[in-house]
Amino acid sequence: MAAFPELRLRRLRRTEPLRALVQENRVDIGDLVYPIFVVEGQGIKQELSSMPGIFRFSPDQLPLEVEEIARLKIPAVLLFGIPQHKDEVGSSAYHPQGVIPKAIRAIKKAVPELLVITDVCLCEYTSHGHCGVVVNGDVDNDQTLPLLAQTALSHAEAGADIVAPSDMMDGRVKAIRESLDTNGFQNIPILSYAAKYASAFYGPFREAAESAPQFGDRLSYQMNPPNVREALREVEEDIKEGADIIMVKPALAYLDVIRRVRDTFNHPLAAYNVSGEYALVKAAMQMGWLDEPRVVMEILTAIKRAGADIIITYHAKDVARWLQSI
Repeated sequence: MAAFPELRLRRLRRTEPLRALVQENRVDIGDLVYPIFVVEGQGIKQELSSMPGIFRFSPDQLPLEVEEIARLKIPAVLLFGIPQHKDEVGSSAYHPQGVIPKAIRAIKKAVPELLVITDVCLCEYTSHGHCGVVVNGDVDNDQTLPLLAQTALSHAEAGADIVAPSDMMDGRVKAIRESLDTNGFQNIPILSYAAKYASAFYGPFREAAESAPQFGDRLSYQMNPPNVREALREVEEDIKEGADIIMVKPALAYLDVIRRVRDTFNHPLAAYNVSGEYALVKAAMQMGWLDEPRVVMEILTAIKRAGADIIITYHAKDVARWLQSI
């Protein structure tokens, strides 16, 4: 091995073309998925106070939004629904005329080629805000599974390209896979929120989706943040049950988990750059403390460098504009 002065590592950093030539990791527009919040009603485009630049849309307002997303060459969106009716069993989640089926049909009519991923969970649809059926003050895992399977099926029937269970119930991937296959949707992939942590970074999302628990917390079903080996067990189990793509959520505080999952499994790997991570950057940018494009690209590059193939991020539209302006 050569040593200084023969070895000068700065030689390859001298100019932008040299740096680009030897760059090891790149964020591409094709890596990005843009989350969208859909609310029942008409004529609604409502900005979220804790997430500047992010809106809730009624289904009739989606065509203009997804046409812009398509022009930016972002390949996929991830849908979250906010219903008018909530009850103890989240029945609006699996109603065939619910807010997400309406949204899917509106998007597919406007931009058929855009990939539509749907979040499969009950938290936005239950009156108590938990991700499943509550029995004696606790979320009952097994009673929740058929409702999640029914929700995923209703999304597939409306035209979803991928269903993404985020509830963290044991056995939900298997239940959804069996329901899809039995009903003729063998080709619909499952993107599993395999390692979803009980994170404080979800705060702005819960405002956006109106999904905060009305009592207690989600620590009994979402993962304990200090655990890494447990994440590998969760991922392995979801793969055995039929997950086609796996996810780590959140991303920025869990780069080590992304790396461990990438090194252990060969499945396509998604990471969710969540609402709190987005809000931190936006707040600092509004105070003039950060160079937003540089910080965002550094964050997303770190997620890619850790091993993610797919990055779900609220920054997707901005990033697409920046990349296309280079």
